Amino acid sequence: MTTLTVPSISLREVGRAEKGSRPDEVVLALSPAFAGFFTKTIVDIPHAEVVRQILAGIEEQGVHARVIQVHATADLANMAHTAARLSGSGIGIGVLARGTSMIHQKDLPRLSSLELFPQSPLMTPEVFRAIGRNAAQYAKGESPQPVPTLNDQMARPRWQAKAALLHLKECELLVKGAAPVEVEPVISG
Repeated sequence: MTTLTVPSISLREVGRAEKGSRPDEVVLALSPAFAGFFTKTIVDIPHAEVVRQILAGIEEQGVHARVIQVHATADLANMAHTAARLSGSGIGIGVLARGTSMIHQKDLPRLSSLELFPQSPLMTPEVFRAIGRNAAQYAKGESPQPVPTLNDQMARPRWQAKAALLHLKECELLVKGAAPVEVEPVISG
């Protein structure tokens, strides 16, 4: 009998997140409940797999990645813009615990992103990897084709209540005025 091992992740705090100087880096910002209170997305993708895939996509392009956790907000645009401002390349990714994601650039207004992935129930490990890959290409000054995403008109009504509950719980974990912290993801399994 084969036992299925579900990957797990812990985030080891390294210190306050600082502005990077490497022009070949992408910063990944994780929300307050990511890999803590919640351990998987709204459709049960383990957070370890989300981080593993995004980082693999970045590495495939020969770009360096740093990971931060944001505790002062659960607003995706704010998180992704913070990541971009801290990135040496000016490119950042934000990911909420439920899986909603965004690629941002530091010079864009907070609510104007490079790519937005709003339907978290439709996110797959392959999409997360493609997000990392595209972010890395933006960091290298390239203009990649947007990550293909699915669109399900019924996703919103089917998942809205659960998404709202997950967001409320995430907001309960906010720490007003907290600076983002750099973290080292430790993935097992």
